[in-house]
Amino acid sequence: MAGTAAIAFLAGAFVGSLITVLAHRIPRGEGGWIGGRSKCPSCGQTIAAYDNIPIVSWIALRGRCRNCGEPISARYPLTEAGLGALWAGTVVALGTDDTGELVLGLALCAVLVAITLTDLELRIIPNAFVAAGAIAGIAIVLAFDLGDLGQRALAVAIAGGAFALIALAYPRGMGMGDAKLVAMMGIYLGRSIAPAVLVGLIAGSVVGVAIIARHGSDGRKQTVPFGPFLALGGIVGLWFGDDIVDWYLDTFTG
Repeated sequence: MAGTAAIAFLAGAFVGSLITVLAHRIPRGEGGWIGGRSKCPSCGQTIAAYDNIPIVSWIALRGRCRNCGEPISARYPLTEAGLGALWAGTVVALGTDDTGELVLGLALCAVLVAITLTDLELRIIPNAFVAAGAIAGIAIVLAFDLGDLGQRALAVAIAGGAFALIALAYPRGMGMGDAKLVAMMGIYLGRSIAPAVLVGLIAGSVVGVAIIARHGSDGRKQTVPFGPFLALGGIVGLWFGDDIVDWYLDTFTG
């Protein structure tokens, strides 16, 4: 298991490198988002392959462009290491016996990281990411015959619908992008969407209360992206959701 997790970390780091590029280019409508080579954001110099090795190159260059010496954001190695850790954790949490569930989990981690990046930086959850995540999720479920289609559809309808109503009733607190994200997560998580949403709401509320406690009434005016909290809930639901749901059912309805 340790060896497989290590391989998953390395693969996740390389995919994380691609995601940082997509998260920057797609919301801005920049062309060449698939085939275009990475460039320094300061001088525009194309980054050589040996300077584009996840995590290692950033450390070796001390976080600066080889050509102009300007700083390169730490979000690149952090995203690479973050997705690597999530993929390794998913291998440990889900195991390798059910390939379909593992592939589904790895795909969800990648989509959630991409959405977290754009929501933190630009306060948006791109429809392109949500749509791609939904299509990938449905394709994986069907390709591996994972079943529970009714349960997954119910999770999409109930969780996504509830968040859509909240967004319509209280647009300052939640956007339709959050509702679409929750609906997409329902495809991947099925019944585990319940603990995922609960964790996201609790985490977001805790941060919101902390901001208000620190800044007083001015804190209510600060905009806090909710997507990252939902993404956190999604990871908890992916790794522990079934156990949480089973515990709840056994404890309160058993």
